[in-house]
Amino acid sequence: MPYAEPTSLAGRPFVIVGAGTLGRRIALMWLTRGETVHLFDTNAVTLEAARVYIDAELDGVIERLVPGGTKGTLVTFQDRAKAIKDAWIVVEAIPEILAAKIQLLGELDKVLPDDCIMATNSSSYTSSEMAAQVSNPARLVSTHYYMPPRSNPVEVMPNPSTDPAVVALLLRELPKHGLSPYHVRTESVGLIFNRIWAAIKREALLVVAEGVAEPKEVDALMHEVLGGMGVFHQIDEVGLDVALDIEQHYATVRGVQVPPQSAALLKTYVGQGKLGIKSGEGFYKY
Repeated sequence: MPYAEPTSLAGRPFVIVGAGTLGRRIALMWLTRGETVHLFDTNAVTLEAARVYIDAELDGVIERLVPGGTKGTLVTFQDRAKAIKDAWIVVEAIPEILAAKIQLLGELDKVLPDDCIMATNSSSYTSSEMAAQVSNPARLVSTHYYMPPRSNPVEVMPNPSTDPAVVALLLRELPKHGLSPYHVRTESVGLIFNRIWAAIKREALLVVAEGVAEPKEVDALMHEVLGGMGVFHQIDEVGLDVALDIEQHYATVRGVQVPPQSAALLKTYVGQGKLGIKSGEGFYKY
C-alpha cells in the first residue's frame, strides 16, 4: 500500500513515543515553528523532566537556530491512544531493544492512518529489522537524531519498501526546525556517522579494557587532538546501557569483526548500575 501524503500538516501533531534523553530533544526542535508536539511516556516523572527541560531551552533554541520561529505547544501524555490521535508522524524514541521496537511499530501500524509516517530514531537497527509486524512498510522510515540542539544532523534512511514521498517530505520539513537532514541512500546498520563513530568508540573501550589508558586520559587526548567532547563523556551522555545494546547488535551483525572486550567493559559498569549521567555515574561521576 503506497504512502498517501497529507494535503496539509497544519493542525496535526508531531508525536514522539519516549520522553527520555533524545525524545525530549526531538520534541524541542519540532516546537520551534508554532506546531503542536505530543510527547508520550508511561513514566510521569520522565514526562515532567522533559517538560522542564523544554521550557528552559525553547526560547534560546528559536533565537539561535530558527530565525522568525515561534513557540509551539507541547502536550504530554501517559495515554498513547490520545497522544497519537490525528498525528502526521509518530517517532519512536524508546530504548534500543529490538523486540520492544517491533512490538511498538506493529501496534502503531494497526491504528495509524495511511498518511501518517512511522519513524524510528534507532541508531543501530534498520527499519527493515523492525518491520516484522508492520503491514504497510511504505510509510516506515529511520530518522536518526543526534543531540539537538547541540548537534543537529538528522539522518533519513528509507528501507527498500519506503515510499520516496516519505523521504522527500522529511527532507523538506527538517531544515525549517534548525535541523540538518542527510539522506542515507541505502539501508545500512548504523547509518552514516554512527558506523564511523562505532569504530572509534569500540577502539576507545578496548584501549581502556586492555589497561592502556584510563577513560579521562583517552578523553583528554582526543580533545587535544580533535576538539569537542571526549568519547567516554559522550557514552555517559547517551547511557552505558544504550551503548551496550548497540555494541551487542553490531556484534550480532558483524560477528568476529567486533572485539568482545569492548562490550565486556560496558557490562561491568552496567552491572554496577553505572549508566552515565542518568544514574549519576558512568565513566565519570555527576
